[in-house]
Parts: sequence; C-alpha cells; structure tokens
Amino acid sequence: MKAPRFVVFVVLLVTLWSGSGPLLPDASASTPVGLWPDRPPGDTNALPAEVDLTKPDENFVGGRRLIRLGNVSEPTLQVFRPPADKDTGATVLVCPGGGYHILALDLEGSEVCEWLNSVGVTGVLLKYRVPKRPGLEKHTVALQDAQRAMGVLRAMAGELRLDPKRIGVLGFSAGGHLAAALSTTPVRAYPRIDAADDASCRPDFAVLIYPAYLTVKEDHDAVSPELKITTNTPPTFLSIAMDDPVRVEGAMFYSLALKQSGVPTELHVYPTGGHGYGLRRTDNPVTAWPDRVADWMKSQGLLGKSGGR
Repeated sequence: MKAPRFVVFVVLLVTLWSGSGPLLPDASASTPVGLWPDRPPGDTNALPAEVDLTKPDENFVGGRRLIRLGNVSEPTLQVFRPPADKDTGATVLVCPGGGYHILALDLEGSEVCEWLNSVGVTGVLLKYRVPKRPGLEKHTVALQDAQRAMGVLRAMAGELRLDPKRIGVLGFSAGGHLAAALSTTPVRAYPRIDAADDASCRPDFAVLIYPAYLTVKEDHDAVSPELKITTNTPPTFLSIAMDDPVRVEGAMFYSLALKQSGVPTELHVYPTGGHGYGLRRTDNPVTAWPDRVADWMKSQGLLGKSGGR
C-alpha cells in the first residue's frame, strides 16, 4: 500500500506544481502544496488558524513590513523556478527564521527564493510547523518537516528537472539552526511513510545566515548537542554581524568545529548589522551577504549547468 500512496502523492505534487502548462514554467512560483500525504507525524492537537502576527506598530525592515506567520500546523513546499536560460539545476530549500515561534515568511522566505532565481537556482520555500510542540525539543517537528522536504525533492528530482546532487539548504536565525540540524542529522526523526523517505535527507551544502542556537553559552560555547558534526557534514557558509543579539560566538565556534572535522567552511563576520535584515539591502555591508553566497556557490561548482539534468 505504501508505494501506490507515494505514487499518488507524487502525481498530486507534480500536478499542483505544474498547473495546466509545462512543468514549473520559467520564472514562476508554484502553488504551495502539502508536505505530508496525511497528518504530520506526532501532531494530535489542533492549533488555531494560521495568522500573520505582525502588529501595525512593529518596526519595518528595509522600509517595508513583513509577515510573521504563526500557528503553522500544515507544512508546505512552494517552488520558485528561475528562467530557463539561467537555470543551473541547483536547488536550495529555504528555511525562514522566527525563533521556532513564527515564520518570517516573506523577509526570509519568498524574497530569498526570488533572489536565488536571479542566480539561476531553484528556490523551495519550506513553511515548517511552529510554534514548538509541548514536551518536544524546540526544533523537533521543524526538523521532521525539513527532512521530509529534502527527501521529497530528491525523490522528485527527475520530474522537477533538479540536479539531485546539488540540493542545499539556506536558513536564517532559528531557520539557520534548522539548516544546521538538517546537515548533521542523517537519520530520519520520524518513521518511514513512503518512498520519499528512502532518499537521502542530507543537504549537499548549507548556508546559515545570522544563525541562532548553534552553541551553548553556559557550556563554554560547546556546539549544541543536537548538532552532531562529522566529516560527512556538508560544506557550509555562515554570515553574521558582531553586534547580533544571538551572539556571534555561536557562528564562530560552530565554524571552528566544522573546520576541526575537515568540513569545507566559509565564515563572514561583519562589524555591525544586528539581526533579522533578510536580504533587504541597506548601506550596511552586512546586507551584501547574498553576493558573498553567490561567490561561494560559484567556488563550490554549484552554479554551473549540469549535464545530468
């Protein structure tokens, strides 16, 4: 029964992501689709309806408001496709931040996918479950969603014209922690559901932007115990400001641990910039991090056309 159910799930995803025309038309965003064929694992209690929790008097970022989405109980994927003449075949799963309480869905999500399209990369926005569930670690259900998303993308790489060997993850703040957890947790955090869970959930590369929760301050900034770095941890790029309230030490000590395990790592530390700027440009050099990420991706061979697509 499991294999047929997966086939139905794949057909549903392809149909919704393609519309009535060619599969994922150029320079387009798909309709968001459910990540799980049934209720997500472990969720038994209903949450209130999803809601944008941004208040009218809250500070804007880059002169614009942002979405702070709360009460997410139905995780989804949304694919943003670059124009055909730019499409490299590389893909990035984008994890917005929000302290595992809300999701900055546009600032650290859809806007990032659109930027990825500009450098020839397919962006896939993951709307993962928040807030944290009672009795579980802050990241437990979010990691389940991220692992499931990576497996679905790999299982459907042929249908979606993606290079299955160039699927990475990019996360901000708590989403940066989620990207690190995905990079360091190769074993599924939930029981197998269908064939998508047979594909590897390890990303091929990771980008962590002002990441949170990477180390434990009270333990001399030891790497957080859930982040089990090994030689198999994927190449990682990190960017953060010295005055970030989540503490620059987390990114610095995490980078050092990566280096000590022989993981290719690039860390950019800026003198000022604070936290939560997404990729909305200002005069502050920290907001130029997308240029540095693009340079790094080129240096890693991630932005060339793939003959295997």
